[in-house]
Amino acid sequence: MKFNSLTWPLAAALLSAAALPALAEQKLLPAQSDISFVFKQMGVPVEGHFKKFDAQIAFDAAKLATNKVAFTVNIASATLGSPETDAELPKSEWFNTAKFPQATFASSGFKALGAGKYEVAGKLSIKGQSRDVVVPVSMTQTGAVTMATGVFPIKRLGFKIGEGDWADTSMVADDVQVKFKLALSGVGKL
Repeated sequence: MKFNSLTWPLAAALLSAAALPALAEQKLLPAQSDISFVFKQMGVPVEGHFKKFDAQIAFDAAKLATNKVAFTVNIASATLGSPETDAELPKSEWFNTAKFPQATFASSGFKALGAGKYEVAGKLSIKGQSRDVVVPVSMTQTGAVTMATGVFPIKRLGFKIGEGDWADTSMVADDVQVKFKLALSGVGKL
């Protein structure tokens, strides 16, 4: 076959289309996912949730060195389930959402632990503060959906969450557990 100026675009399109099934797009399924946080206020556990978040995912269990996860959380979507407390969260002492509308996580490495368990190292940024974290992740598959779940600790004061009078850890504990259940599509066999 002789290629001319009209056949090059057609050939390129056919080659691209042929490559698509091997590179299934991986997506977060927000309606089936959840990100929550648990802390103690005066010794009593309090749980909150983020309603809006998104992720860009490239995961291949056979090629961990090429994996990437970039996660963005809309901090203004935080809720503790009460209008009074929810009105406080965006304020400068807490999340300061006017200045810092998003929290992010960017992976820097994946380590397989076996049996669908991984450690994902990366940088977590909240309220202008960045910290290196290692996030344990358990992955399971049911049909076309892969569930990634885990819990990891942070220190709220390390991210300047709860400043001023709220820095007193006898009122609100410094330890926070971040819990996630992420439903993903397009992930290959684990």
